[in-house]
Amino acid sequence: MKMNLAWLARALLCATAALVATAPHAQQAAAGKRFLWEITSVNNRAYLYGTVHAGKADWFPLPDEVEKAFVDSKVLVVEADITDTEAMSKYGNTMTYTRPDTLKDHVPAADYERFRKLLPRYRFSEGDVAQVKPFLAVSLLVFAEWAREGLLIGNGVEQYLIKKARAEAKQVKEIEGIDMQMRLMDSLTEEEQRDIFTGTVSALESGLSGEQIKALVKAWQAGDPDALLGVARAYNAQVKGAAEFEEKFIWSRHADMLKKIDGYMADTGNRHFIAVGSLHLAGPRGLLELLRKRGYVVRQM
Repeated sequence: MKMNLAWLARALLCATAALVATAPHAQQAAAGKRFLWEITSVNNRAYLYGTVHAGKADWFPLPDEVEKAFVDSKVLVVEADITDTEAMSKYGNTMTYTRPDTLKDHVPAADYERFRKLLPRYRFSEGDVAQVKPFLAVSLLVFAEWAREGLLIGNGVEQYLIKKARAEAKQVKEIEGIDMQMRLMDSLTEEEQRDIFTGTVSALESGLSGEQIKALVKAWQAGDPDALLGVARAYNAQVKGAAEFEEKFIWSRHADMLKKIDGYMADTGNRHFIAVGSLHLAGPRGLLELLRKRGYVVRQM
């Protein structure tokens, strides 16, 4: 499998979803609610949409409530513009080793052997992953697990929204940006890399990753962020390094996101459609509850 620098960088930006919240099906039950909330202040309103980073072509267009909220907005906000291949290509080396250094040199021999035995299942050769760091190595296999369910990075919701925004001459903003997210990826320590490698290999071997996908599909279809958080918690309890990874890659980012959202709400001349990974919305430390505590009215649609 050929992986150029831009593809690797895109994979990095999707890797959080691969390890802490797996892609559910966008077409929820007709009687259920969507993973979409209206955020209202005295002078403005915005929409906050929980996204998934891989999907199916037949998901689009998105459910009516989502499409209508998008039409009602002048500005699309995403975590980072993953369609900017020129910017992303600069970071393809963020999670790769320079020869003669290899993945095999950085993980326990027994764990590497378990990982190597999984490669044929996902149609990778050992050479495909020899130079990538542990976090990306297991992320690639999780992406391939998505693909076995027909869920592809190329059909991610963010890409659909960005393409649609540009076709309709809407402004596209980044709530974080590629630079910030790549710095976060690069901050993983050797120990964190090894822990998430070991834990994810075990989850793939046992079938836990596949079970997690099915459970998250059910939570998404019900429009239930509490259920989605429960699935993530159950996964964390069984997978080495997952809870620490979630802390660093989800909850630690919210203070800066909230500052940006305050700015969007203060911009009374523009309505913003804010699309971030779905786990960011869930639970007492999620954006929905934090926005309520800041005095906004938050209503699920």
